[in-house]
Amino acid sequence: MLRFFVLALLLMNGAYFAWSRGLFQSYGFAPAQQTEPQRLAQQIKPEALQVRPVPEQRLAKSSAAPPKPGSCWQAGLFDEAQATLLREALVAAALPAASWSLERVATPGRWMVYMGKFANAEALAKKGAELVALKLKFEVLSDPALRPGLSLGGFETQAAAQAALAAVVERGVRTARVLPERAAGQGVLLRLPAVDETLRPRLEALKPVLADKALTPCP
Repeated sequence: MLRFFVLALLLMNGAYFAWSRGLFQSYGFAPAQQTEPQRLAQQIKPEALQVRPVPEQRLAKSSAAPPKPGSCWQAGLFDEAQATLLREALVAAALPAASWSLERVATPGRWMVYMGKFANAEALAKKGAELVALKLKFEVLSDPALRPGLSLGGFETQAAAQAALAAVVERGVRTARVLPERAAGQGVLLRLPAVDETLRPRLEALKPVLADKALTPCP
């Protein structure tokens, strides 16, 4: 029995070898031909294929997506002393003259809903816990003239601040009041009308004189 299986296996291997070599082609048994003429016949519009050198390919890719023009960014507002330091830094950085400007603008007043001053940090923490229970947002103030104190929000107009005060009074707050947070005045705005990839790295040198005022997109 074992000899029969060995003999059958040899016969099957021999038949496969003869079939793969095309020895049975005259009888209609042969594998599919994969030589070059048959593959060329299967191509679709071979004349449309173009082989270009690498530099030309890179040029075509870059020309298809032109770089975007520089975008406008600004930072501020700065007081006179800050603006002086900033101007000196801009000149020292040798930025193109048309790439920046320092513009004097009016600064509107700002108002806040204020609570304080509290007797001590313990009283401040107790009042904060009460506001949390009322689900009211607040900010612990760091201004020496107002601490220990809390702000329940800042507003562009006194009328808006008074409306916010009335709303928190309805929620149960009794000791808040409206105070001027910032008086109206003037400041200096840094404007960069066209920040591109060439200019952007050079702006890193300005960070120490930006007075923690981040560059933001122009409105």
